[in-house]
Amino acid sequence: MCLAIPGKIIKKHGSKGIVDYDGAQFEVRLDLVNVEVGDYVIVHTGFAIEKLSEEDAKESIDIWRQIGELQNGG
Repeated sequence: MCLAIPGKIIKKHGSKGIVDYDGAQFEVRLDLVNVEVGDYVIVHTGFAIEKLSEEDAKESIDIWRQIGELQNGG
């Protein structure tokens, strides 16, 4: 199962980039999508597979935060 949590591209160098997930940063491949620094993406097995609008990404991130709060008793 894949959990589609959006991350923001904060660095790009060729076909690789750094994606930030609320402070956790990972290097990913960008071969499959046309993206720039500041874009939000969904990553699967180390590849950015879909670009999201900022509005959709922030809505999804907010939902994930709410789920986390519920799991932590909040």
